[in-house]
Amino acid sequence: MTIVMIWGFMPLHAQEKLSLKEAVTVALKNNYDIRLVNNDVQIATNNVNAGNAGLLPRLDASFSDGGSRQNTTRTQSNGNEQTLSGVRNTNMSYGASLGWTIFDGLQMFTNYERLKELQKQGEVTAKATVLNTISTVISAYYNVLKEQQLVMARDSALDVSQLRLRIANNKLSIGRGSKLDVITAQVDYNTDTSAYLQEIGLLKNAKTALNQVMARDVNTDLIAEGDITVDSALNYTTLAGQMQQLNPDLQNAFISKKLAELNLKQIKGQRYPVIGVNGGYEYQRSTSPTGFNTQQKTKGFTYGVTASLNIFNGFLQRQNERNAKISVNSSELALEKTRQDISAQLTAAYQDYQTSLNLLKVEGNNVEIARQSLDITLAKYRLGSIAPLELREAQRNAIDAVTRLLEARYQAKLNEISLKEISGTLNIR
Repeated sequence: MTIVMIWGFMPLHAQEKLSLKEAVTVALKNNYDIRLVNNDVQIATNNVNAGNAGLLPRLDASFSDGGSRQNTTRTQSNGNEQTLSGVRNTNMSYGASLGWTIFDGLQMFTNYERLKELQKQGEVTAKATVLNTISTVISAYYNVLKEQQLVMARDSALDVSQLRLRIANNKLSIGRGSKLDVITAQVDYNTDTSAYLQEIGLLKNAKTALNQVMARDVNTDLIAEGDITVDSALNYTTLAGQMQQLNPDLQNAFISKKLAELNLKQIKGQRYPVIGVNGGYEYQRSTSPTGFNTQQKTKGFTYGVTASLNIFNGFLQRQNERNAKISVNSSELALEKTRQDISAQLTAAYQDYQTSLNLLKVEGNNVEIARQSLDITLAKYRLGSIAPLELREAQRNAIDAVTRLLEARYQAKLNEISLKEISGTLNIR
C-alpha cells in the first residue's frame, strides 16, 4: 500500500464548494471596513465642487412680516395730551441679496485643489483597505486548503496504522506474532487517531476564520477548491518599480505632502486683500397710524464693492506661515521615511520568499524519498522481514515530510502574497 495522494479533499454532505475568487468576491461585498471607507470616498467626491471651494457667488432670499398693537399716550408741546388705544403698526419686507468674493489671494483656487487631493487620499485609503482585505482572505483560504491536505495526510497515516494493527492481530491468531506487537500497534493507531482528530479541529478553526473575514455566518461549512500554487517568477526589480507607483502607503505620503504645500499656499494667500461684489433687490412696506406718514413703501436694487486687507494681526500671519513651512518639511521627512520603510519591507519579504522557494524544493524531494521508503518498508513488513519499529519510523518520517512540505508551501504562498501587497499588485488571478 502506498501513501494516498494528499492533493484534494473528498466533499462531505452539505458542504459548500468555494473557490478563491468566490471567497474574495463575498468578502469585498460584505466587509464592513470596505463599506465604511467607500462611504468616506463618496463624501470626499461630493465635496469636490466649485461652491464648496468658495468659487461661486452666494444668493440669499429673505422675507419678514410682523407688527404690533399698542396703547399710546402723547403729550404735545402746548400741553395737550392725546391717548390712542389699540394702535396697530405693520412691517413687511422681502428681497434677495447676492455676494461674490472675486479675489482672496487665490485661496479659493487652492482650496479647490485641496478638495481634489482629499478625494485622492480617500481613494488611496479605500485601495489599501481592499488590498488588506484581499490579502487576509487569500491567506485564510490557503490555510483551509493546507489543513484539508493535512487531514488527508493524517488519514493516510491512520490507514497504515490500521493495516499494521490488522497484520499484528492476524499473526497473533496464527501463533506467529506476539501480544506485545498487537499492543504496540494499538497504541500507535490510537496516537494517529488522536493526531487525525486534532487536525480536523484545526481545519474547522481555519474554516471559521475564513468565514469571519468573509463577514458571513462563521458556522457555514465549506470545501476550499484547488491547490496551493506558488508564483516562483517574482522579480525584485519589477516589484520595486511597481511599489513606487502603486503602494497605497507611499501614495498616501505623497498626497499628505501635497496637502501640506497647499496649506502653506493658502495661508500665504491671506496676505492679499479680499475683494467682493454684492447686489440685491429689496421691497419694504410699513404702516403706522401715529406717525407723520401713516404708510411707507420702498423698493429697488442695491449694489456695492467691498475690500478688506489684514494689515496687522499680532504677528499671527508670520507665525502661521512658519508653522506651515515646518509642516511641509515634516511631510517630506514622512515621505522619505515611508519610502525607506516600505523598501525595507519589500527587501525582507523578497528574501523570505527566496528562502521559502528553496525550502519548497528540498521538502518536495524529502516527500518523494519518504514515500518510497514507506512503500519499501511496508512491503517488507507484510513479508515479515522487518520489525514493527522500522515500519513505524518510516511512517513517522513520511507524515513529517508531508507536513513540512505543506507548511513550506503555505509559507511560500504567504510570502508571495506579502510581496504583491507591498508592491500594490495583489489580485486573485
